[in-house]
Parts: sequence; C-alpha cells; structure tokens
Amino acid sequence: MTDVSNTPLKTTPLHGLHTRLGARMAEFGGYDMPIQYADGIMTEHNWTRSHAGLFDVSHMGPSFLSLPQLGGGDQAHRKVASIIERLVPSDIAGLAPGKVQLTVLLDANGGIIDDLMIGRPPRDDQQGMLYIVVNAGTKENDFSLIAKTAGAEAELHRADDRALIAIQGPEAEAVITGILPEAVPLTFMTFHEIKNTAFGNVIATRCGYTGEDGFEILVPAEHGEAFANRLLEDPRVKPIGLGARDSLRLEGGMCLYGHDIDISKTPVAASLSWMVSKARRERGDFPGADRILRELKEGVPSRRVGIRPLGRAPAREGTEIQNTDGETIGVVTSGGFGPTVNGPVAQGYVDTTYTKTGTPLKLIVRGRALEAEVAALPFVPAKYKR
Repeated sequence: MTDVSNTPLKTTPLHGLHTRLGARMAEFGGYDMPIQYADGIMTEHNWTRSHAGLFDVSHMGPSFLSLPQLGGGDQAHRKVASIIERLVPSDIAGLAPGKVQLTVLLDANGGIIDDLMIGRPPRDDQQGMLYIVVNAGTKENDFSLIAKTAGAEAELHRADDRALIAIQGPEAEAVITGILPEAVPLTFMTFHEIKNTAFGNVIATRCGYTGEDGFEILVPAEHGEAFANRLLEDPRVKPIGLGARDSLRLEGGMCLYGHDIDISKTPVAASLSWMVSKARRERGDFPGADRILRELKEGVPSRRVGIRPLGRAPAREGTEIQNTDGETIGVVTSGGFGPTVNGPVAQGYVDTTYTKTGTPLKLIVRGRALEAEVAALPFVPAKYKR
C-alpha cells in the first residue's frame, strides 16, 4: 500500500506563477494547488461574480478518446460514442457537432464513479474522437476504466502535456475577445479547436463550474504561463484560488465529487436525473439501468437538496439534519458562507418526504439545533450564454 504522506505532490504548469503571485498552496487531488491569494476568498469570490477570475484547473483530466481512423460523418461519431456510452447514461451518440455534455460514469449498480464532460468535435474529419475531461482526484481510475472499456476499438490519449485554464465572470467574454476572438461565438457547453494562436493550438470550451459565463482553455503546457499572464495583464482579471471556486460552485448548486456525489449515490438520488437521457431510458442499456429506471419510476429514499440555514452560522459537511421533531433525516454534504447571497448555504441529502422547497429543518451544529429550510437550487441564478 502506498504511503500517501510520502508521495510528492504533483504540480501544474502554472505552479511557479502561483507562488510568485503569493498564493497560499495546499494539496488537492494529489496536486499542490492555490487555495487563495492575498485578497482572500471572499474578495476573490465577489471579483469573479462582478468581473473575471482566472482559475488554474490543470489538475483536471483532459483527454481524447479516438478511433484508429478518425474518419468523418455521423457513422464515425456513433462508433466512438457507443464505446463511452457503455459507461454513462447520457445520449452521447445524439450530441450535435461542437456540443459538450456533462454526465457521470456509473458502476454496475448505478453508483456514480465520477462526473465528467464529453464533447463532440465540430470538425467533420474528427468525428471519430471525443474530448473528455474528468476530475483530478479520480482521473487515474477513470482513465483506466475508459481505456479498459475501449479495448482495441479506440485509444485514450491523455492530455497531460497541456494546461487547462478557466476564465469566469461577466467580463470573461470581453477579456477573451482581445486574446482569442475565435472563442467569442461559442455558446454554453460548446467548444472548438483554435489553431495557430500565439499560444499554439488550443481548445476553447464555453463552460465552467461557477454559475458565471466563461471559458475553459486547453493550452500546450509550454504556453500555459504565457497565456495566464496575458489574461492577467487585463485589469478586469484577477487570479482566483480553489477556496473561492468552491464557494462559487456551491452557490451555483453544483456537485463536488467525493462530497455531494460518490459511488453510493445514483443520478436519481443526486437530483441529476436529467443526465439520464430519454433515448437511454428507452433502451435501458447503461450501467445500473435496472436500478436507476426503477428509481425514476418509484422514487428514492433520500435525495440531494439545497439548504438555507436561517441564521448566520454555516453548516459544514457532515452536519446532521433533523426534522422539527428531532428525528435524523439526513446529512449535509457541503456547506459554507455564500458571499453573493450574504448568508450560509449548503446542500445535502434528506429523506424524500422532506425535499419540498420551504420545508423546515434543524441542523445540529456544535450540539445546537439551528433552524434551516429546504431551498431551491441554484442559490444564485446561472448567467450562461445560451
């Protein structure tokens, strides 16, 4: 067994930049990552909501699943899509060119192995390929599973030689216009490759995990720091650490793998049923289909909901949730202070009887029962460009 404490942390291509900018670094997903900079998490959070924040997400797992012969047209796409569909419940074959789908890897019992993004290239000569981005902490297992499932039919190419940089916020488009104008026409959850830029060939995706408009740019590692510095030259852009990234995604009602979703949860319990597409429901040909289809029809014992503590004290992960009679009905899976809503926010799992918005709850914080209620997600409306 590996002694994790003696395993050196991995670094991203922007590690030197973070340290020069004075970031407070800490371990995340096996990487030495910036948690916050001198301004602090709340200032970084508010800056992203008002202007544009730069995030280093190079610890994530970008990759490409490719047929031996890429080919063109729908037939090539359907062939490579049929491989990844053995692991996910979404209709990847039905993706339009240039579109990206957020979905989940499932085990044989319908449990969530990871959440991931899958994109279909817009170019006709690349239809035998998919662009896939998995989470940092699970990527070794994810990549192994995808490669094993593909076998000799397709090859998984890890993009470990790239930097993945996100620019998020209402001014993100204006910032990108002067640097990668070809990315501006993209709409939410679309992507394309931009060739021969000052930073090499890059992939631009209009997406993010903050609830704000923005982009994720996959850049050759040797150009990663130069691209980040070019963004930071714009006064509308500031570097943002993982602390603010977490508070932004929590306000946006999004899941963090290993906390809000994991192998013990199905998409139905996680309130992610929309990931199980109509076509796949009809065919029932995805992992754990019997269980998930039954849950869609009959319901689940507990389900993920938004939670608003009614006081000022935040409820952290692991906080016990009770009904008004003092009976335990669930647990908080992530929580903290939401700077945009100026109050604590959380999400967690409660017995299905208590999932209606406005249902009163009690949160047991340091032995005290604090009043709360079930809240609609997201806490902050999304501002994506449709």
